[in-house]
Amino acid sequence: MDKETLTGRPYRLLRRIYAQGSPASIYTIQVKQSELAKQLQISRQALNVHLRKLRDLGCIRTGRGFIDITEEGLDTLGISVNPAFIFIRISPLKREEAYHEMANLPIQQVFRVAGDMDAVLLVEQGKLNEVLRRLALLKGIQETRSYVTIQALK
Repeated sequence: MDKETLTGRPYRLLRRIYAQGSPASIYTIQVKQSELAKQLQISRQALNVHLRKLRDLGCIRTGRGFIDITEEGLDTLGISVNPAFIFIRISPLKREEAYHEMANLPIQQVFRVAGDMDAVLLVEQGKLNEVLRRLALLKGIQETRSYVTIQALK
């Protein structure tokens, strides 16, 4: 569906939901529950019992073919929903090698950027020290700047 096909009441509804909503961090898995039960080596019925408990606790949302871990679920796992950002300047001759190595770090995402920095890493706050320590060992890293988020704003 492109922007032009969504008009009238559905578009206004989407706008209202966005305006009244708040930013959230979730992780989604696209999987059938029967497949997940098979992976866990439990019956589908047993999986449903566990999923219902996690849903009741607000840790997950489920739907047809997907399961979302909510912010409450991430908090239960000890995963920070407020990430850290690391801005990195890399020596031009070492950029390709550094980009390849950064992809192997325990990060959520890496972005190549234009400007006075060459890359931005999205990192869980709890892994910030480890990532910075490993970045220091990479050839070509000239500078890093770290920023820790406090709260997501609308």
